[in-house]
Amino acid sequence: MASAAPEPRFTPVAWFAFIACTLIWGGTWFVIRTQLGEVPPSWSVTWRFALGAAVMFALCLVRRKSLRLSLRQHGFALLVAVTQFVLNFNLVYRSEQYLTSGLVSLTFAFLLVTNAALAALFLGQRVTGRFMLGSAIGLAGVALLFAPDIGKPGGEQIGINNTTWGLALAFAGVLSASVANVLQATPQGRAMPLEAGLAWAMGWGALIDGAVAWGLSGPPVFSTAPVYLAGLAYLGIVASAVAFSLYYILIRAVGAGPAAWSGVVVPVVAMGISTLLEGYEWTATAVAGIVLALIGLGVALKAKAQQ
Repeated sequence: MASAAPEPRFTPVAWFAFIACTLIWGGTWFVIRTQLGEVPPSWSVTWRFALGAAVMFALCLVRRKSLRLSLRQHGFALLVAVTQFVLNFNLVYRSEQYLTSGLVSLTFAFLLVTNAALAALFLGQRVTGRFMLGSAIGLAGVALLFAPDIGKPGGEQIGINNTTWGLALAFAGVLSASVANVLQATPQGRAMPLEAGLAWAMGWGALIDGAVAWGLSGPPVFSTAPVYLAGLAYLGIVASAVAFSLYYILIRAVGAGPAAWSGVVVPVVAMGISTLLEGYEWTATAVAGIVLALIGLGVALKAKAQQ
């Protein structure tokens, strides 16, 4: 399988998409926190993708891109909507109620691992022993990073502590996002019109998010606070419409596994922001954990690159 792929897959366009997504998403994790509080998480997710969908539909109209999809393509867009824009983000927003934004971003570095594993399972791509070793080291680092907090009491309503619950939500979001990413790397995903496919996926996602939000939190809730509106604009336009367009270009160009390499850099940016703006306190165990996690991900990345 590996020999069939062209060797130099990172074109200038792919590199631009990679760098842009990394910079945009590095700050996204902190901005998500501006969406939590007065507005229930699921309604914030709904508004984000309603705005993102509106931007994508408008872009298609301005660029005269057809919005017409076949029934089969709508089914594919609906599957992407559920995995990426409903499950993934509802889980992520809720995980940030229990963890700092930087720590949530670190769990998403493991998209490199889950993307590669799912691509191996469903697309027949090879996974090396070195990749598995790097993944194990990285997971050990994450365990070390969270170890001091996992045993602490909390989360009375769910019977487990807040850190454990937040970590479970975040990793469930990682798995859901990986399913959506691998879908983009399939022949059907590559054949989908990018702009129209993303517009419809976000549109379907916003509708389902709204139904979920209404079921969980009651009638719509919105905030006109400047901080909330600024955060929503950034998340809906820049981090959704722009960044996902670029990321799906990247996945189609280089594959789901290599595209997730951006997740190794994003946590470094996010942890820096979390330290400055959220007061995250570094301990020797936390430093050792994040170093070990990044070393493990680096080993896995290098093994993937050499396939």
